[in-house]
Amino acid sequence: MSQKIDSAEWRRRSRRAFLTAAGAGALGALGLAWVYTRGQEGELPWPLRTVHRANERLWHSLYDPSRTGETPPSPPPGTLSRVNGDIGLDDDIDPSEWRLTVATPGVSQPPAALTLERLRRMPQTETTELFKCIEGWSEPIAYKGVRFSDFLTETGTGTRDGSPWAPGKPAARLFRYVGLETPDGNYYVSLDMESMLNPKTLLALEINGAPLTDEHGAPLRLITPVKYGIKSLKRIGRIFFADERPRDYWAEEGYDWYSGL
Repeated sequence: MSQKIDSAEWRRRSRRAFLTAAGAGALGALGLAWVYTRGQEGELPWPLRTVHRANERLWHSLYDPSRTGETPPSPPPGTLSRVNGDIGLDDDIDPSEWRLTVATPGVSQPPAALTLERLRRMPQTETTELFKCIEGWSEPIAYKGVRFSDFLTETGTGTRDGSPWAPGKPAARLFRYVGLETPDGNYYVSLDMESMLNPKTLLALEINGAPLTDEHGAPLRLITPVKYGIKSLKRIGRIFFADERPRDYWAEEGYDWYSGL
């Protein structure tokens, strides 16, 4: 038989539980107040930014350059994929007038200005990836475009000395980071070169068997399945290389710069 608890004991237990909960709540509130009154670093209190950096070190230590992940079933051609975000897509783009500017610092030749037709003549790769949004949703999407590693070979860009690079060659001559911007400069991301060289990282021209729509970043967007979707910049207008980490829109807004999967 269960032992009966008298009313006095119930009151003592209730009071103890209430005081414990109140104390925990007060400590939590004080902790949050302490965090949010610290100095800002990139639109984020420095304790939270420190956590982001620790998370980056962890994911970087776990990164395997050969990892491509499982390939989900391809959606039927013409499937309409979810549209999420329109930063940098305000202006109309004429595909015949659009140019992709590619700049390598310290290299004497002027920045390359590539047409859409030039990109289409490069080796094309098709892949289906599970696009994962940092908001929590995911969706299988089929892409077609130019592997970034092939892009470096075709354009002769990305190396510190301006000499050609090809997959399989040492990556030490390559810059550490890649920056990408929309034509209007309003949206920008930066990624580590290591992730950009993943064989499934593409400069995509098509989605689900059809040319990219304006909402999905026409005429050219990035897709990199080793990162959350905030890194897959739509409507690329400029690519450049650096050894110091370039600016990143969502990192400035307080998100994790690395955003690894």
